[in-house]
Amino acid sequence: VQLVQSGGGMVQTGGSLNLSCVVSGFTFVNTDMGWFRQAPGKQHEWVATMSRYGRRDYLDSVKGRFIVSRDNAKNTLYLQMSSLKPEDTAVYYCRRLSGSTLTWGQGTRVTVSS
Repeated sequence: VQLVQSGGGMVQTGGSLNLSCVVSGFTFVNTDMGWFRQAPGKQHEWVATMSRYGRRDYLDSVKGRFIVSRDNAKNTLYLQMSSLKPEDTAVYYCRRLSGSTLTWGQGTRVTVSS
């Protein structure tokens, strides 16, 4: 099982970034997936979930700014982030949320400067 992330980087307040998470080793179309983040000195925080049925759920502070999506044909989960704020600065992780092993991606850093 592998989750390989890409995207992220540094952006100014109000900017946009996109994250991708390509998975292998399990049946992606049958799996709930999510995004989490960990800000410096803080614990992991759930950000968004996209269920295998297409349901999307978001942390209140990112609603209206972040969009989670998936392409089952490409075994890829996405997170589109817009109107970014300094408090969104964190390492972002994708995670498998159902199945025998709840595997994490390797993480990708997002830095939003004021």
